[in-house]
Amino acid sequence: MKPDPVEEGRRWFEQSEQDFAAARLLGGAHHHNLACFHAQQAVEKALKAYLFSQGAREVRGHSASVLCEDAAHFDPSFSGLKKTAALVDKYYISTRYPNSIIGGRPREAYDERDTERALEVAGHVLEFVRARLPGG
Repeated sequence: MKPDPVEEGRRWFEQSEQDFAAARLLGGAHHHNLACFHAQQAVEKALKAYLFSQGAREVRGHSASVLCEDAAHFDPSFSGLKKTAALVDKYYISTRYPNSIIGGRPREAYDERDTERALEVAGHVLEFVRARLPGG
């Protein structure tokens, strides 16, 4: 049985909000690489929430910019969000895997500025999506 699109969108958006809360906590604990990763996850899941709420059956990929392109098919205003949302794409792999940081470790490669920017982007995207979800 196909899930209700509005409920599926809500389910994904709630997970996005939890990832955003985790990002804030991790940043406050100076785990900046993990804060940035969870901010990226919040953005990705918020965009997927919107797509599911519009009836998309399968939503694949992790790139916020590609997900914005997909969402723009339903609401052209997502095209204007693409550049901002794409700022967190770089946090998907490099924040977690040592081999993505030549001679270093992810925990050493990110700082408060990275966390602040990632949280700013995630907060903006979540508000943008929340305003466009059915039942807002």
